[in-house]
Amino acid sequence: MSSSLTELEQRLGYHFHNPTLLQTALTHPSVAHENQRPLEHNQRLEFLGDSVLELVLTSELFTRFPNLGEGGLTKARAQLVNRRSLAECSRRLGVGEHLVLSKGEEKSGGRERGSTLADAFEALVGAIFLDGGFEAARQVILNHFAMRLAQQETAPLIENPKGELQELLQERSTEPPSYELRSVSGPDHDRVFECAVFHAGQELGRGMGKSKKAAESSAARAALERLRQDQSTCQK
Repeated sequence: MSSSLTELEQRLGYHFHNPTLLQTALTHPSVAHENQRPLEHNQRLEFLGDSVLELVLTSELFTRFPNLGEGGLTKARAQLVNRRSLAECSRRLGVGEHLVLSKGEEKSGGRERGSTLADAFEALVGAIFLDGGFEAARQVILNHFAMRLAQQETAPLIENPKGELQELLQERSTEPPSYELRSVSGPDHDRVFECAVFHAGQELGRGMGKSKKAAESSAARAALERLRQDQSTCQK
């Protein structure tokens, strides 16, 4: 194996027992088309790696966020792993310089193309899975997604907090949450609304915003945080 691929392995955090798998993961399908003959390339590994990535990150989100419903988990996964984030992983690793491309793909900028880099990262994951097994692939994935997972930990995961709150409460009761406008303050051009959310006669949270809708969303987020804290306390 060349020294440059050894450096890639070091950045990847994994040493291949079968270097052919690494070479295949870096071989773009255009090479086979250009040569007009059967040649192993990375499409099959990409297919495999996509499934491994989804399983690892779905499992990690499921464990980290025990109170997040199916909709919230799906949104969180979509925020976490997408074509852009996979291409970013490849760029950080310097995968582009190691890709084996056809002359046409090289001339058209394939070495920096986001879709090509995203496919290559998935192929690398598939290659690691075949070479070292699921746990090896899992460790590499979590290592390279550690920062994004940390951001998920601290930033709001929920684009639709009212929907997520209703989904969570439906696990306990068929009664939906209700929202009440508690106050409106400030001048006409700069109003501040305060809303509270109730369920089964109990106030779950309050929030403020520049509109009634924004205040309701803020109240729903506060309610979700409270319910998660209560759940964590019960589990201790």
